[in-house]
Amino acid sequence: RVDQKGLPKNKRYGIGELLRMIGLKRATYYDERKRIANKIDKYADVKLIIKEIAEKGKWMGNYTYGYRRILPLLQEAGYHMAEATLRRLMSELGVQPAMYNRRKNDHYSSYKGTIGKVAQNLLNQTFDATNPYTVLHTDVSQIRLGNSTWAYMSIILDQATKEVLAASISQSPNKLLITDTLKQLENKLPEGVNPIIHSDQGWHYQLDYYREKIDSLGLIQSMSRKGNCLDNAPMESFFHLFKIESLPEIKSCKDIAEFTWFFRKYIKWYNNDRISNKTKNMSPVDYRTHVLAA
Repeated sequence: RVDQKGLPKNKRYGIGELLRMIGLKRATYYDERKRIANKIDKYADVKLIIKEIAEKGKWMGNYTYGYRRILPLLQEAGYHMAEATLRRLMSELGVQPAMYNRRKNDHYSSYKGTIGKVAQNLLNQTFDATNPYTVLHTDVSQIRLGNSTWAYMSIILDQATKEVLAASISQSPNKLLITDTLKQLENKLPEGVNPIIHSDQGWHYQLDYYREKIDSLGLIQSMSRKGNCLDNAPMESFFHLFKIESLPEIKSCKDIAEFTWFFRKYIKWYNNDRISNKTKNMSPVDYRTHVLAA
């Protein structure tokens, strides 16, 4: 059997025969091979830096730093490039953060109407605090565990530093969950501060026990408008980050005890290691220390 050129089909040809067929000199062929083999990757150095930064942002084996957090760190190291280039290099290195879609049924609503006192919205979506312990945010969220039960998380977050000041876990969104969170906050607040504490209009935050406790701590109460999650955006952002960065591990938790251990580990990493552009590429604790020392 022969092909259209009269050459036998399925025959293996040597380099010399192929070069003669296409009219290419042997020396030219080997020079080109050598050039390709020795081709210098102009991004070789910056790839090492990108990989190093991405490794520092790993949580439970998952990369969490997107290009927006890596780009300014590269600039600090003296490397300047377009966002599209950085995204391409991150893709080549396989260091993009894993993203998981939020499940529609994991949103917890504690609103039960006006059953107590509703406080004024003192923030009006102004989230520009720069000093620690001036504006705090609090909220409750839920997550379904691997055994199909629900876990409830109560958090108090510092707006300026993004630091989680208090975090409690329970199988029920009850009064004890909220009081335990406030007790943790009491041990964290320095003397002489009187921050705003902002929440939604959840039933917990309308009742006397909550209002009396925050008043005794010198806190000023503020509340979102009814049904407006953007009024408490810092808390929405935190819970979203936690869920997208930890969903596979959350789903593997078999009970509330496993989840509590995992959640506390996340909070420790988030406060001490996870950097943010909003805190000048420092972790929440480092940023707080930096601001208070200035």
